[in-house]
Amino acid sequence: MSFYGIVGLFISSYLWCTISWNVGSGYDRFDRKEGIVCIFRWGFSGKNRRIFLRLLMKDIQSIIIAVKEDIYVFVLYMEIRGQGAIPLTRRKKIA
Repeated sequence: MSFYGIVGLFISSYLWCTISWNVGSGYDRFDRKEGIVCIFRWGFSGKNRRIFLRLLMKDIQSIIIAVKEDIYVFVLYMEIRGQGAIPLTRRKKIA
């Protein structure tokens, strides 16, 4: 029983750190005049905490909406030439 208690303590501390550091939050900015897309996200603490991507709009290949019908959840992705898909939203539940 003490093993499960210790594991639960580590998992709860990980989740509390994720919530307090706002991991995954950020913004997306699409500037049509200059043709630039900026994606900013916060990560875990350390030297790579800030994730900042600056892309040209002409490099965007497609926007993908992935829907899982059995659980009514969708995610919005932006596919970049040569870099793959970048998630723009978290999982959103469809009412």
